[in-house]
This record gives sequence, structure tokens and C-alpha cells, in this order.
Amino acid sequence: MDQLFNRKYIIQGLFILLSLILIGKLFYMQVLSDKYFLSANSNALRKISIYPARGVIYDRNNKVLAQNQPTYDLMVTPNQVKPFDTLSLCNIIGITMEEFREKFHKAEVHSRNQAFIFQKLLSVETYATLQEKMFNYKGFYVQKRTIRYYPDSIAGQFLGYIREVNNNEIEKYQGYYKLGDYIGKTGLEKQYEADLRGKKGIINMLYNVHNVPQGSYADGKFDSLAVAGSQIITTIDSRIQKLGEELLANKVGSVVAIEPSTGEVLAFVSSPGYDPNKMVGKETNNSYKNLFANPYKPFFNRPLRGRYSPGSAFKPLDALIALQEGAIDPNTTFNCPGYYWAGNRKFKCEHVDGNISLRRGIARSCNTYFYSIFAKMMTKNGLKKQHATYDEWQNKVRKFGIGDTLGIDFPGESSYKLFTAEDNTKRHGKYWGYTTILSVAIGQGEISTTPLQMANIMAIIANRGYYIKPHVVKGIGNDKHIDQKYKEKHYAGIDARHFEPVIDGMQDAVNSSIGTAKESQIPNILMCGKTGTVQNNQGKNHSVFIGFAPRENPKIAIAVIIENGGYGGAYAAPIASFITEKYLTDTLTGRRINGATIEQYKAANLLPQLKEKIVKPKLKTDSLNQVTDTTKRESPIKTKLNQHTFNKTAVEPKANATAAK
Repeated sequence: MDQLFNRKYIIQGLFILLSLILIGKLFYMQVLSDKYFLSANSNALRKISIYPARGVIYDRNNKVLAQNQPTYDLMVTPNQVKPFDTLSLCNIIGITMEEFREKFHKAEVHSRNQAFIFQKLLSVETYATLQEKMFNYKGFYVQKRTIRYYPDSIAGQFLGYIREVNNNEIEKYQGYYKLGDYIGKTGLEKQYEADLRGKKGIINMLYNVHNVPQGSYADGKFDSLAVAGSQIITTIDSRIQKLGEELLANKVGSVVAIEPSTGEVLAFVSSPGYDPNKMVGKETNNSYKNLFANPYKPFFNRPLRGRYSPGSAFKPLDALIALQEGAIDPNTTFNCPGYYWAGNRKFKCEHVDGNISLRRGIARSCNTYFYSIFAKMMTKNGLKKQHATYDEWQNKVRKFGIGDTLGIDFPGESSYKLFTAEDNTKRHGKYWGYTTILSVAIGQGEISTTPLQMANIMAIIANRGYYIKPHVVKGIGNDKHIDQKYKEKHYAGIDARHFEPVIDGMQDAVNSSIGTAKESQIPNILMCGKTGTVQNNQGKNHSVFIGFAPRENPKIAIAVIIENGGYGGAYAAPIASFITEKYLTDTLTGRRINGATIEQYKAANLLPQLKEKIVKPKLKTDSLNQVTDTTKRESPIKTKLNQHTFNKTAVEPKANATAAK
């Protein structure tokens, strides 16, 4: 009996204890804690996101490339909207009633209880007018954010652009973004999104019954501040970036320049390009559509994705491998009668050079010389072992950064393919030999590179044997940190002593009377380089030049590719010469190259004529039962292409452009 009595009081005690806990919890929630007050008064409070200023982007000399300017978004929460004069709101923000209904329906579909962007990118003037009448529009409020502005309107491909996030990106970043937020989509804006975006803040804003903000609840006790994105100092020199874009106007091609000692990219030109300011503001969608429809593909990133045979620009690399393997020495000579026999095939050379050695072979760009050294390398272990010997050779080529990506801190880099022996067997059958792939000796055939890779090869030669991974950012944030991998040296496996005889030939190519780029020498600066004329089956050959300057303690390595530019000395070498002069001296002397001024090179139009689009004939029968052909020819570009503004024959040497020079 006593046990039952004790149980009774124990159970009663437990009920009393639980009741006290519940009462205490309710007292804390309703009296002591502001947290639950905020939730209970959600109709009077709004959590407003405070968007941080995106990190400013500078060039290497602290000149602003991308900054911010304020803008405003009109937000709406559908279930808070009460009847109002919709026409007055439409007049203020500049939309029609039909657009209003469409936008409001879109907001309702998204969520009746969550804020949604009703009208974005309001001007400061519109914002000021709207604020005066906001009390009339219950359920609407204005949210401030910043958008990009590019002071010099350059480097569109390099900087990239930002646009609204999509669902995949929202999911990828685990809720940091919401619909209506912006994110870097291409270029530097994409690569360094996490650094540039900053951190959003929150304001718990109190509103009265007239939809007028009363200030932050509890003096901001529960708010969080926005943290601005980190500034980024790029490696780009805006002076030569701008000059490169001007020189490549109305041309298809690329310029990449690198500081050899650091791997820092000095110029990153892709042409045609676009004004990055056209990808900002209300006209962004129209600009995007127009640029995307442009047949010359201004969104295509040629420095990293352009696929080009290096042509004769490959010859210095081939010579270095031959020297390292002992296949030749600087004094080794071959006879050039103007052609080279390989089996029963005759390969043409554009010169009759007679007995020629390495230095003159590079300066003259003698195809026969490089066919000869390639044949010597491929047969050093006997004719039956050519496949294995070729694999040894192509592995040495890969150490120069060909056949793989270089690992630049930029999205979308392509590597393209350098054929292995197995690849050659698949293409040519098992009986292939060096004569089958002889065009590789002069940078054609089974080898493709990007402009970045070509510039990096020049950096290796300028450094006499090594490179640092090319990169486009010099420092992030106040401490200006970068990834340590962009400070490591990567060696090409060539002894330093072998570089000087090759550089001698490259010096003569620009600075001697026999050189293929002799018109492009720079006063008081010893530039070393190599021209190339790359065969193009779809039109005029591509003009190529790679080089570095000055010879001792080089400051710049450069690659220029001008599609349909013809001979390497016609356009690529002069453009490289002007850019190098500007970078090293910060001036341009007004000199002429090939008889033309720099302004004439800028004005030259080399855009390839696009083929007419043939619309399929429509056959119809007229009243006399005769069949009429209504074929129409439509050109994808209506504007007639301009002719060169200077005498083309005065710019292009008379050499035949079919050889890889």
C-alpha cells in the first residue's frame, strides 16, 4: 500500500516538473527572446539581403579594369500585395500593364510567400522617384546591389561576364545563391568567383502598415554586415592589351604575351572580341544573342582554345631536341637545292640555299634543313625502330607544354593532340615511317597548339630551358597571395648550352638582311623571333610569329596568330613588333613596317569572306505550267567587307605563302 502511495506522488511530481519546464519555455520565447519575436512578426519584418560590392579587378600597374556601380531591384512578395494603382507603378519603372501582369504571375509561380525580383536594374533616378511613393505599393520594396562597369571597355574575353544563376549553380553552391543572384559565367569572373563575390549580409527591416521602412529591428542587433569581395590584381598590362585589341580589329586571331621570368601573362587578346560593358545592364540579353549569332564567334576564346598548327614557329623547338640528342651540332650543314626527297615524295622548299647550317637555317626558315634533321633523328636507331624513336621524340616535345594543358588559372584551356606512335598507326597503318609524317618537322600535320602554348615555348627559350606555369593573377586580397604552383620552375630537358645557337638564328630572323621578319626589327632593342606561315585549307594561310625581347634578360615572350594573314612577316611579325616596342619603351616611334604605319595595320580588314548560304530551291508552277527556279542566295553578313587601307603588296613580301615559314 505504501508503494502505491509513493508512486502516486512520484507521478504527480513528474507532471508538475514538466509543466514548469513548458511554462518556463513559453516565458522565454514570448518575453525574454527576440528571436521568436522576429519569427512571429514576419509580416512586419523583412529579411533583406545586403549584396556586397564585387571585388575590383586591376591590371599589373593598378589600373582599374573592372569596378562597380550601384543599381536597384524592385522586389515583391505576392501574398503581401494589396490592391493599388498598378498603372502609376508601371509608369515609374517604365513597363506596360501587360508586362506587369506577366512579371507578377512569374513571382506567384515562384512563391507567394518569398520575395522575388519584379524589376531589376533600376536607375538611381527611378529609385528616388519610387521611394517617394513606396507607401502606395504594399508588398513591394527596393533592394540595392552593384553591377559591373569596365572603364576602358577592353579585355572582354579575359575578364568574362556575370549573369543570373541557374538552378544547377544554386544547387552546386549549396544555397549561397538564390534566384536573381549573379555569378561569374566566363573568364576571370568565373575562375575567381569565390574571391570576387564577397559575403552577403542581412538586415531585419521593420515596416509599418503603410509599407514604409522604420529601420533595422533592435538597432541591428540581429543583422549581419556584407563583406566586400577581394580585390584582384591581374598580370595583364592594359597598355599592350588595348594596343593588341586595336591592332587585331577586323581580324580573326590572337595575341598572348608572357613575362618569361615569372610566367605572368601580359596580354590576352582574342579577336574578334567584345566590349564587356555590353554584357551589363538591361540590354545584356540582346547583346548576348547578337554576339552569339556573330559568325566570327567573339565568345570563342582563341588564346586558350584556338587550334593552330605552329608551322615554322616549331622549328626552334625541333632544333633544340636535335642538339640535345646529338643528331646535329651548330655547324652541321645540309644541302638545300630547293626541295627535299623522302622516298618517292618530293617536299618543296621556297629557297635554294645550298649548303646551310643551323643559324642560317633558322633565319631563312629553310624547310629542307629541318626535314633533314628530323629524318636524322627518326632513323638514328635504324629504320625498323622508327616507331619507338618517334615516341621518344614526341615525349621530348611534350616537355615544352605541347599535347597537354599548361594549367593556367583560367577556365576552358584546351590541350589538343600531339600524335603518339600508336596514333600514327591508327591513322596511317602499321608501315608508316618518318616520310609519312615529315610535315611534323616544320610544325604541320599531326601537331596542334594553342597561342598560349606557342608563347610559352618562347618563354622556355628566353629562359634557356624552363618555364613557370602561365597565370593571369598577380595577387588576391590585401596580402596579394597566389597559388604557390605558379612560382615553380618546370624544365624542358634541354641543356642551357644548346639554346644560344638557336637564339642566334632567331636573332638573325628579325635583325639581319636574310631574316624572314627583317622589316619588324625594333630600334635599339634586340628582338629574337621566328615567323610562320601555316597552311589553311579553307582560305588564305595564317600569319604566325613567336619571339622574345630583349635577347639578354628577356622581359616579354609573345605569340601572334592572324588568320588569313598570309606570310608570317606580313602581319603577325609587325603586330608583335609594335606590341613589344610599346611594352619595353612605353612609346611608339611612328616607324613603318613593310611600308605601312601602325594606324594602317589597325585599319586593315582581314576578316574572311563568308560563304553565301544557299537556300534550297522552291519549285513552283506558273500559269503556263513552266517550272520556275526561285533559288535565293543569302549572305550571313550584309555589310560589305572593307578592303585594306594600304597597298597590300607593300605590306606582304613576295614569297610564296604555301610553305610553313
